[in-house]
Formats: sequence, structure tokens, C-alpha cells
Amino acid sequence: MLETTKSFLRDLWALTKPYWQSEERWRSGALLAVIVGMQLGLVGLNVIFNDWNNSFYNSLQDKKFDAFTHQLIRFTFIAAAFIIVAVYQNYLQQMLQIRWRRWLTERYIARWMEGHAYYRLQIASDGTDNPDQRIAEDVNSYISSTLSLTLGLLNAVVTLVSFAAILWSLSGSFKIGGLEIPGYMLWAALIYAIVGSWLMNLIGRPLINLNFMQQRFEANFRYSLVRLRENAEGVALYGGESQEARGFGKRFADVVSNWWAIMRRTKRMNWFSSGYSQIAIIFPFVVAAPRYFTGAIQLGGLMQTASAFGQVQGAMSWFINAYPSIADWKATVDRLTGFERRLHDIAKAGQGEIIRTEGPAGSAIAIDGLDLSLPNGSQLLRDLNLELPSGSRTLVTGPSGSGKSTLFRALAGLWPYAKGKLSFPSGERLLFLPQKPYLPIATLMAAVAYPDAPETYGAEKIRSALADCGLSSFSDRLDQEQNWSQIMSLGEQQRLAVARALLVAPRWLFLDEATSALDETAERALYRILTERLATTAIMSIAHHPNLASFHDRSLAFAGDGAHATARLAAAE
Repeated sequence: MLETTKSFLRDLWALTKPYWQSEERWRSGALLAVIVGMQLGLVGLNVIFNDWNNSFYNSLQDKKFDAFTHQLIRFTFIAAAFIIVAVYQNYLQQMLQIRWRRWLTERYIARWMEGHAYYRLQIASDGTDNPDQRIAEDVNSYISSTLSLTLGLLNAVVTLVSFAAILWSLSGSFKIGGLEIPGYMLWAALIYAIVGSWLMNLIGRPLINLNFMQQRFEANFRYSLVRLRENAEGVALYGGESQEARGFGKRFADVVSNWWAIMRRTKRMNWFSSGYSQIAIIFPFVVAAPRYFTGAIQLGGLMQTASAFGQVQGAMSWFINAYPSIADWKATVDRLTGFERRLHDIAKAGQGEIIRTEGPAGSAIAIDGLDLSLPNGSQLLRDLNLELPSGSRTLVTGPSGSGKSTLFRALAGLWPYAKGKLSFPSGERLLFLPQKPYLPIATLMAAVAYPDAPETYGAEKIRSALADCGLSSFSDRLDQEQNWSQIMSLGEQQRLAVARALLVAPRWLFLDEATSALDETAERALYRILTERLATTAIMSIAHHPNLASFHDRSLAFAGDGAHATARLAAAE
């Protein structure tokens, strides 16, 4: 248990430290100092309120109207000050929260995108689920909970210190038999709160893991709904509604089942905390009553003692009252620290055992002794040696699963399960066209120019590229912002991707069945345009259609030998 706590605190510090050592530390530090000062001011006002209790209730007991009126006026000023400080303290806390969230969100997005970590998280079956939720929701929850819990704990500690001395002085001593107990009200409050905190931890500890799993199940359910929206046409054409509904039902059943477990655990905690809170209302009066009935204190003294007791007991009971929030916060911290560790591991792993070097401009891409493996460790391709000279045309063929697409991923720097040497000419651009193009939700101009800005090419060049690729019907829609992947057919999307290649004019172009959705005539027409317009571009194509062989001057054939694939280069027939 102790070692687990130490490990959690180390992870928490590693998660929190970067922001408070960043360029934001001075402004946010000053903001935090003001917030803490206001929090201390609120405790000071509570001390004043406690003293006001004595004077106010004594004026009632003594039936002194002038004193009663004076205390009402005094209350007005104290309450006004309390309200002003409380409002601005909350406002500044929200300001700090959004500054911290903005910084941490930008940091996680940068690390998620760096080195294709977002892609490598997808191919690694390591339990790092829903990174989008961790960035969008967990970061916000972590920061808001950290601030509120930290300030709440600070308030509890300062309140305890402030009111413990007051309660000690108000308690006097109490005799049980021949034993005299000084400050007995303080000891009663401490014992009451310590026993209650221990019992609450015992009852509520399983809630931490339940909250962790609830966040996962909710994210899985939400992601499955998003996938249906993104693949609506495919599901509709297959008539897969009932299968999708069953999948939704299963994922939502996980949500409901875990929620019931949370409800049952929360019910037990509520039974305890409700009883604890209700007893705490009357408990100080019961304990202080003997001194009141013996005349040792007046009504004002009794109310002041009860108020001080409540403050001490409430401060000591902070853990009980905050336990549900602590459980949820702990689950959020665990998810973020797990995400943090995985990003660190991916960055540390780099590109596996691949050595990437730069050759002189105009040289060939050189592949030397390349081995490719699957994430489970089984070998996919062994000892590939190949040169791709500038302007060459290479057709890649072979059975599915032999490693053709994985070779492209390794060349793009995406595949970490590889070893060997890769040399690329310095300063020359590579472009990869996958079978299913990515189209951002943006204007058509931005979608065609992606990943460059549309201003790089201008409307006329983009319109001309679309016309060359058979998409002239879209030329008058350049400024429309749509989800183009749902508007265009796959064949139209592939035409758009070829238009991108014409705009970019890379020195090296890799097509992974990038025209497979088109008929033979259209496919040949696009390849003719590519080879004519990009005469100096080296093209490497994965394709199964034999009609494309005439556009290539050599062939790289993949063949399996039972354990892994090998590849052999030959002149195109």
C-alpha cells in the first residue's frame, strides 16, 4: 500500500511539474498566490464569523436590541466581504484552470502528433485506449479537480489550525471520574473525524477503479457511435444495422453494468456520510451541553463553541466529504499518467532498429538489409536490398499480407517493427497516396491541397488539377466546407488524391493501390497523367491490376516462403 502511494505521488508530480516549470510559471504562480491569499482570507472571515456568533447570540439571550442591531450591521459588512472574496477567488481559479488546460492540451497534442505517435498507438495493442478522450476530457478533469482538491485541502488545514486554538480555549476542561481532560471538545472533534475518515476510506476505496473503468467504457461507447457516423454508407450498403446495434448494446451494457457497481458503492458511502453529517450537527451541542447547563458558558459561548467545533470537525472531515471527488480524480490521474508513459515509451523507441540517413540531393533512395516484423514479433519480410533511382517506375506485386504496404509504412517512418538501413536524398519531398485517401472536414480547396495550405497553389491551379483528374464537376464548389469523404465516392476520393500529387509534384511518389476503386480505363488515364506531368518523379506503385505494368519499367515481386516474405526486383515485362 505504501509503495503504491509513493508510485502514485511520483506519477502525479511528473504530471504536474512541467507546467509549473514552463514559461507560464511566473504568471500562473502569481495568479495561484492571489488565489491562495483569498482562500486564507475566507478562513480569516470564518474566524470573524465565529466571534460574531458569540456576540450575536448573547445579545439575543440578554434581550439587548441595540446590541442585536449592531451585530446585524456587523454581519452585513462581514458577509459582503465574504461574498466579494469568494466570487473573485472562484473567477481567478477558473482563469488559472483554463491557462493550465490550454498549455497542457497543446503539449499533449504536440507529443501525440510527434513522431507519428498517434499512429503507433493505434497499431500497438497495449491498452492505451481513447487518446482523444484523455486529451479532451481527462486533462480538463485533472486540472479542475487538482485545483479544487488542493485548495480544499489547504482550506481544511488552515481552518484546522485556526479553529483548533479557538476550540481549545472555549472548551475548558471536563472531568470523567477523577480524570480531567483539558480542551476536551478539540479531542472529541479529532477522534470523531479520524474514525469517520478511516471508515470512509474502507468503504469507498473500490470506487477508484470503478471510476477508471467507467471512463473507459463511456469512451468506447462514444467512439463506436462516431465510427458508425464516419462509415454510414458502408454500413447501409451491407445492411449492417442490426450488427451495429448489437455492438452498441454490448458496449452500453458495459457502461450500465459498471454504473450499477458505482451506484451500489456510492449508496454505501452516502449511507455513511449522511449519517456522519447529521450526527455532526448535534454532536457538539451534546458534548458542550454539560458546561452550558452548569452556567460555565452562556448561549453565545455555546453557539461559538459549536461553530468552532463544526469548523474543526469539518476540516478534519475533508477527506470524507471529498472522497468521491478524490476517487474520480485518482482514476483520471491514472489514465493521464498511463498515457504519458506510453508517449514517452514511443518517443524513446524511435524507429526501432532502422538507421535513417541522408544522401546527396538527386541520389537514389537506398534500402539496405531491411527486415520487417509484425507487432507480435513474427517476421514479415527479410533482407530487402533495393535502390529507387530518381525518375524510376517500380511496380510492387505479391499476395495480400506479404508486407507490401508495410514496406511503404517503413519508408514513411511509421513502422517501428523493423531493422536495416534507409538512405534518402537530402531536401527532396516524398508523397504517399493510400488506398483510402484522407479528406479533412474543410473547404474543397483545403481538402485538395492537404497537407499544404490552399494558398500554396491558388484556386486556378487546384481547379485545373481537379479537371485533369476528372473532377471538373466539383470546380465550382472550392469554397464549400463539407465532410467530403461522405460526399465523394471512393473513386472520386482517389481521383482527388491524384490531383494532390499533381499539385505537390514530389520527387518520390508512392501509391498503395491508390486507384483500385476506378475502372481500367480511368485507372490508365490517371497513370498516364502522372507519368507525363511528373516525368522526373520516381513512382513506386502497389497494384494488382496487370494493366498498370506498362507504366512501370521494373517490378518488385513479394513471395512468401512459409515463415516470411522475400522480394525480388526484375525488369517489367
